[in-house]
Amino acid sequence: MRCPFCGNIDTQVKDSRPAEDHAAIRRRRLCPACGGRFTTYERVQLRDLVVIKSSGKREDFGRDKLERSIRISMQKRPVDPERIDQMISGIVRRLESLGETDIPSKTIGEIVMEALARIDTVAYVRFASVYKNFQAADDFEDFVAELRPHTPPEA
Repeated sequence: MRCPFCGNIDTQVKDSRPAEDHAAIRRRRLCPACGGRFTTYERVQLRDLVVIKSSGKREDFGRDKLERSIRISMQKRPVDPERIDQMISGIVRRLESLGETDIPSKTIGEIVMEALARIDTVAYVRFASVYKNFQAADDFEDFVAELRPHTPPEA
């Protein structure tokens, strides 16, 4: 593994342990050249996935991009970071188990929204605002109104 600080290709593993509920291995590394310490994660990847954008453009699936967008929607929410990691791993496993290598971005968005709705409704609304491209406050109101349980008016 190349050192991110000095570019040395001979780094040493100082510690390895399971992470993300045993779905990954976390490795602490040390660069003997510059003394830099960094962490890497090793995960199983069943197949290379390709995202088909709504414009028709094809792009390699990036777990990092998925994780970044989910973490942005979860900012300042009272959710354990390990639970977020488990959710992300579950989404990736679900995508890989679809049996297809080409996955429409719409499918990914729906799976993410489904997972967020189970964990945190605020993060769900935040993600939906970007995913569904809300343009005005009315879009938020309509979306949130759908989330509220329908109770009949009192007589």
